[in-house]
Amino acid sequence: MDRSGLSSLVLGGGCFWCLEAAYEILPGVKAVESGYAGGSRANPSYEQVTSGLTGHAEVVRIYYDPSETDLDELFALFFKIHDPTTEDRQGADVGSQYRSIILYKNAQEKAAATKALAQAAKDFKDPIVTDLEELKEFYIAEEYHQDFFRKNPDYGYCRVVVAPKVQKAQQFIDQQKNP
Repeated sequence: MDRSGLSSLVLGGGCFWCLEAAYEILPGVKAVESGYAGGSRANPSYEQVTSGLTGHAEVVRIYYDPSETDLDELFALFFKIHDPTTEDRQGADVGSQYRSIILYKNAQEKAAATKALAQAAKDFKDPIVTDLEELKEFYIAEEYHQDFFRKNPDYGYCRVVVAPKVQKAQQFIDQQKNP
């Protein structure tokens, strides 16, 4: 896929299968890759990340067309489909690899993220624990993690955990069309 003219954003909010599947249906998003970021080990494997010893989070890199969607919308969806008030967990997924994290590449992304975090603090009763860090490196996850929900819709975790997040994303999209 030609990515010229596209922008990208890296987010983590629990299992990357959930975020990947939710963002893939957002108009203006052209591709989503599951991966790892925010840790200390180069080229970590899934097994190393899930051990909790690398410091990496499961994240997605979202490629989007800035003429069709923007950072505000990407962040708004982020805070609709995961719980930014639970430290190092999303539902039954527990560990620092499941933390809520925004990884910015530049001042524009940092400013938009800071604005979105301030809005989220108003929208949630509990304190927001989402980390805001500069993106140092993104490591793409193993091939079997890419498009996992699309390839495995009947897998138990996908039916119970991923599908409801995709439903929330669809509701968000529908609300954007008909405010």
